[in-house]
Amino acid sequence: MKKINTVLILLTLFYINVYANDNYLWLEEIDSDQSMQWVNQTNQKTQDKLASTPLYSELYNQALSVLNNKSRLPSVSQQGKWLYNYWQDDKHPRGIYRKTTLKQFKKKQPKWQTILDMDAYSKQHGKNYDYHGMTCLPPKGNDCLVFLSPGGGDAIEVREFNLKKKKFISNGFSVPLAKTRVSWIDKDTVYIGTDFGPDSMTDSGYPRIIKKWKRGIPLSQATTLYSADKNSMSATAYRMTQDDNTTIDMINETTSFWSNKKYILKDNKITQLDLPNSANISGNYQGQLVVSLKENWNFRGNEYIQGEILLVSIDSLIGGKVSIESIIKPTNNTVIESVYASKHGLLITLLEDVKAKLCLFKKSKEGFWEITEIPFHDNGTLSVTSVDDKTGDFFVQYESFITPPGLYHVKNKTLKPILLKQQDKAFDGSQFKVEQNFTQSLDGTKIPYFVVMNKNTQFNGKNPTHIFSYGGFRNSLTPSYSGSYEALSGAYGKLWLERGGVFVLANIRGGSEYGPAWHAAALLKNRHKAYEDFEAVARDLFRRNVTSAKHLGIEGRSNGGLLVTATMTRHPELYGAVVCGAPLIDMKRYNKLLAGASWMGEYGNPDDPDMWDYIKTYSPYQNVKKDTKYPPIFFYTSTRDDRVHPGHARKMAAKMMALGSQVDYYENIEGGHHGFSTNEQLAHRLALSYTHLWNNLK
Repeated sequence: MKKINTVLILLTLFYINVYANDNYLWLEEIDSDQSMQWVNQTNQKTQDKLASTPLYSELYNQALSVLNNKSRLPSVSQQGKWLYNYWQDDKHPRGIYRKTTLKQFKKKQPKWQTILDMDAYSKQHGKNYDYHGMTCLPPKGNDCLVFLSPGGGDAIEVREFNLKKKKFISNGFSVPLAKTRVSWIDKDTVYIGTDFGPDSMTDSGYPRIIKKWKRGIPLSQATTLYSADKNSMSATAYRMTQDDNTTIDMINETTSFWSNKKYILKDNKITQLDLPNSANISGNYQGQLVVSLKENWNFRGNEYIQGEILLVSIDSLIGGKVSIESIIKPTNNTVIESVYASKHGLLITLLEDVKAKLCLFKKSKEGFWEITEIPFHDNGTLSVTSVDDKTGDFFVQYESFITPPGLYHVKNKTLKPILLKQQDKAFDGSQFKVEQNFTQSLDGTKIPYFVVMNKNTQFNGKNPTHIFSYGGFRNSLTPSYSGSYEALSGAYGKLWLERGGVFVLANIRGGSEYGPAWHAAALLKNRHKAYEDFEAVARDLFRRNVTSAKHLGIEGRSNGGLLVTATMTRHPELYGAVVCGAPLIDMKRYNKLLAGASWMGEYGNPDDPDMWDYIKTYSPYQNVKKDTKYPPIFFYTSTRDDRVHPGHARKMAAKMMALGSQVDYYENIEGGHHGFSTNEQLAHRLALSYTHLWNNLK
């Protein structure tokens, strides 16, 4: 008993010591009167300082014009003869879900049929809803489950919808607000994980119990199939259809962000697959699973390497005869970015030094792999948006830093891309050039980064320069017309490049630009490697005389918000301005706030004293200091962000203000983790960000 009491006393003293100096815990109370009074007052100060200027007005109008441009590329998915698209513009700020035929789509001004109007739906229900997608039952795809988010957070309401009749089903499947995971089994049955009441959610706030729910049965009486550990991240179940219309039913328990247990569900029996917990299943092809390895795998005497894509029989993974073959292996500078599996083959996107290539892998009748590269321009980003199950024809989106997004249709028989639509230029790309440079990080690792600048840029160290980066969660940053991973339709070119700015995209470790190893190199106690890479890029820009510290601005969102505030507190002398969006910042408490516990596989557990000894060396909230001159910083977040708690940005902003730093802050009242629900809200945030950068860097 004495030993237990001693441990409790030590833990108590540990937590008292950690939290003794935190005067801003009250800002974690999302909707309290005190917190919201602070938010409203701080928003008003930013409004008065930034949004009342002629520069802001000009930037806002330009941003909104770009975002509402009717030539913006409609992202389409195909189901039978219909192409579907979700669209927002000035007439539909909350968006419409609509459909057309391929024949119509090829026309300059296709005729669309509206299926679901989110502005009308919000008005009808007396509150603002965001559309968060739908899942439809194959093969016809008329029976759908629509995901609706009040306020734009990750939590959704689920309602059944008939796509053909364009209406909600009055007595159909309906699930109240929760972080629900649901998928079709057949017309009258679904797999569901949701908030079933006490103890039904994980510590990360996601479903841990999977049930089979039949139409007409109360949700409370659905049959329980599986319960995950409360310490895991989540549990899901789903059905995959094979070529011969037989099915594979799977259950997935995500034990951490980077590990999961995979099970086959057959005849009410659940059998675990003998796969590494880090491996991903990308679909099925010719009755076998397409498996992506994230670490080396020794299986029954056979060696497979990290990043390799395999075709694996289910029997191999449940103790039967081994049938595994390699589809493609990574090389030193080429990695597999994504795999799209259909019965017509595997569309595999490759990255060669962060530049995309697309190949179709198809098995011949003789059993050999036939590999065809789909011809696209270099130095761009490629994404397969949809495949027609019947024909194998598919859509691909291509874009680059200075080339607007184009949507190509590729017929399975010819494999020649035909450009169907391309966004009008948001800015004159002919004025600019793109270079890819490499620099050396502190440990000698070669770090790539892209520079977009006017062809006549003078290397005099005075160019206002904007670095965007992320460095986490295996997210690759590739050449984009938006400059970032957000769909901004070229706004950065209009608001930054055409005004004389230089843009930089830094491909630091923590992402997946060079495969799983590039990510693993910055995990847990190697997190500082991402920050060292970023700082190496900044210093290389100085060495090349592209810019200098007082003209260098940096931006990051979410994990990227952690990146820019961590490097700001490590080396404030390197930067002239910071833009920090929806960030993690208080790394002592991140695992206790909203979905934070799910990211301990990325950062580690701060409640472990040994891990905290490391995390505290970079956690921005604990490292911001009095009597240190930090660059002016602009924070933005959302009250309704139910993924990354707005308290991170609130507390850091309040603390830095109290220490005398120059801080601008904007919190949108809705918008979820994206931070906006309408183009007007996004244009406002972009105009504030660029006003902040121009005010401080030129």
